[in-house]
Amino acid sequence: MRDLYARVRAAQAENEFELILVDDGSRDRSWPVIEELARQDPRVRGLRLSRNFGQHNALLCGIRAAGHELIATLDDDLQNPPEEINRMIAKLEEGFDVVYGVPEREQHGLFRDLASHITKFALQSATGNTIARKVSAFRVFRTRLREAFADYHSPYVSIDILLTWGTERFAALTVKHDPRRVGASTYSLRKLAVLAVTMLTGFSTLPLQLASLIGFVFTFFGILALLFVVGRYLWEGGSVPGFAFLASLIAIFSGAQLFALGIIGEYLARMHLRIMGRPVYSIQSTTKEMEK
Repeated sequence: MRDLYARVRAAQAENEFELILVDDGSRDRSWPVIEELARQDPRVRGLRLSRNFGQHNALLCGIRAAGHELIATLDDDLQNPPEEINRMIAKLEEGFDVVYGVPEREQHGLFRDLASHITKFALQSATGNTIARKVSAFRVFRTRLREAFADYHSPYVSIDILLTWGTERFAALTVKHDPRRVGASTYSLRKLAVLAVTMLTGFSTLPLQLASLIGFVFTFFGILALLFVVGRYLWEGGSVPGFAFLASLIAIFSGAQLFALGIIGEYLARMHLRIMGRPVYSIQSTTKEMEK
């Protein structure tokens, strides 16, 4: 945390800035360090969430608290060098609203990279934007874009999808990607798969369209099977023999029905949680409280 602050301060020495540090329910000593930095430098603000809400929820909290015209988001593991922010801002000034920092070479394992590509494919399917294949947690965008999702209160958050609600002017810039300095990534293969499902079912109707397509395909398949049975009876004078044939048809159609019901269930679950009023995040304390 201290290294992040020192490098941001050095990189933005000639610019006015604020550094908003969001403690997403950490179990280490991150919050005391944030409090110490806030006492030393009034440009540092800390927001402590009451529990772990997830990366995108924590980012949304920080985005809504920002007070300058531009916002840069990055993790505190220093894989994304703060020194690259100025290059991304320069790219932004070419007429874009959002600029992603795309790593030259990601410092992840095989399965982590595979899961990341799957998640980006899901994001592209949800947004219909080809830039989705180049998204990263390292981004710079104009603060005014948050007006497009100011009333968003669902507990399922994807910052990248929310940004598409406010603009279509996206760009990507190749930046350095350093090895992780501290800690380990909490994004497992399972979590990334869950994130991909959340993107598809939370921000897109593509799964429902897929369920409709499956229903159409298997209805057509059932009609063909019926024609085969009737045709065999009329041609050979007998029915299709064997239990295996009927069992296979029942298993196929039952599986298709359960798959479609599962997709509908995902949408109903998200509607249920939103109706319950489950919070996007909850702030336990802020460093501003120290000034009172």
